[in-house]
Amino acid sequence: MKLQILAATAVGAVAALGAGLLAPVAMAEPSSATQSVKVAPAPPVALPQELDRAFYEPSKSSYASKKPGEIIAARRINAATFGVVPLNVDAWQLSYRSTNSRGEPIAAVTTLLKPRGTIKGPRKIVSMQLAEDSLAGYCAPSYAVQQWSAAAAVGQVVIPAESIIMQGMLAQGWAVALPDHEGPRHAYGAGPLGARITLDGLRAAKRFGPIGIDDRSPMGMYGYSGGAIVTGHAAELKQSYAPELNILGAAEGGVPADLKVVLNAAQNGATSGLILGAVIGLGREYPYFQRFLDTHVNPVGKAVIAAKDPLCVQHQAMVLPFLNNKGFLNWPGDPVNAPPVKRVLDETRMGKAVPDMPMYIWNSQLDEVIPVGQVNTLVHTYCRKPGAQVTYTRDHLSEHGIAEISGAPLAVLWLKDRLDGKPAAQGCTTRDELTMATDARWWPTFSATVGTNIASLFGAAIGRGK
Repeated sequence: MKLQILAATAVGAVAALGAGLLAPVAMAEPSSATQSVKVAPAPPVALPQELDRAFYEPSKSSYASKKPGEIIAARRINAATFGVVPLNVDAWQLSYRSTNSRGEPIAAVTTLLKPRGTIKGPRKIVSMQLAEDSLAGYCAPSYAVQQWSAAAAVGQVVIPAESIIMQGMLAQGWAVALPDHEGPRHAYGAGPLGARITLDGLRAAKRFGPIGIDDRSPMGMYGYSGGAIVTGHAAELKQSYAPELNILGAAEGGVPADLKVVLNAAQNGATSGLILGAVIGLGREYPYFQRFLDTHVNPVGKAVIAAKDPLCVQHQAMVLPFLNNKGFLNWPGDPVNAPPVKRVLDETRMGKAVPDMPMYIWNSQLDEVIPVGQVNTLVHTYCRKPGAQVTYTRDHLSEHGIAEISGAPLAVLWLKDRLDGKPAAQGCTTRDELTMATDARWWPTFSATVGTNIASLFGAAIGRGK
């Protein structure tokens, strides 16, 4: 499965390369003015939301009247690789006002990382939506990236592994935003919610003087798998929700564009437990869907849901796999045809609007978690409409986890071109690759990224002077 293969392959690659392959390598538009905010020192001990509710769950009166993206609180943090080795970057966390799927104000959190040293011109920034795929605060990016967090030890292995890609972005001299895109209630699977949190996180970054982001700053977005749920919706929603943001491109892979297809593919399979977590998460964001679950889930299903309810991604995937998720529902016929289920699946389906930015999309033809057919449909939906700019690659050898490793270097290169001001190709292109790792640009980029990670283990500054 993705999380196991991604972690194992990343660690294995670091070890191998360390042996000697370190060669070169529509709301009212909020004000974008820098916001005066007191920055608190880094907490002495990294704490998850469950033990730090003052920061993560401020009183509604403290933000209800704020505009989307306005900062509620800010603090420094100590960022680290796998929660242990300090990263030689500046890092902060912002609490800010965002909006849920029903238009109500909520408090959200993003983590900002910035390379040290000076740059020429405005600072570039990428919002990276990590594949949190979990249902608790101790699984969130904001906790997992801090030094001495226990996230990896308690089941959140994906975020530390994906942070290897994040460090490759920092090595370009870019700032990186890591939103807790599932929101304060950890609504795993709720893409439109995560989209607003992501876009408002970029708004908050513009307001935060120390990060050095302003109206001129080129912005990009990246997400894979659970992160692509959010990235895709954010790309679609940006034009109506945050038109002022200078987002020049979005890269997403392993794209869960249609959760109905993903749910059906997981039925009785190895990923059924992971997908059941998304069902639980959707109930947290959509009250009508939660009422349906409360009424129609049978006692066995309720027991399984109770067991899954507080788990991080590793345990979501490994505890109770091969589940008959549909069998937990007392409903005549296929439960996906029940009106509340059809409604939530429609609300979370991508393809409702053509992104007003170039898109880089990749998926594995053999993906066992995210079927490629629904990604083909998404690309076709975009590309039959005017204005679409989509570069789509299908990898024919990788499965879900390997596809991120084989696809991420080319996605970062594509984002670099966009942030450097190089225009994307007009229209849409689809190409089929035996494996993306055979692209001539892949190995130098991958080895440089891993080399950066190895150097960072010894305290090297990341992205200095870029």
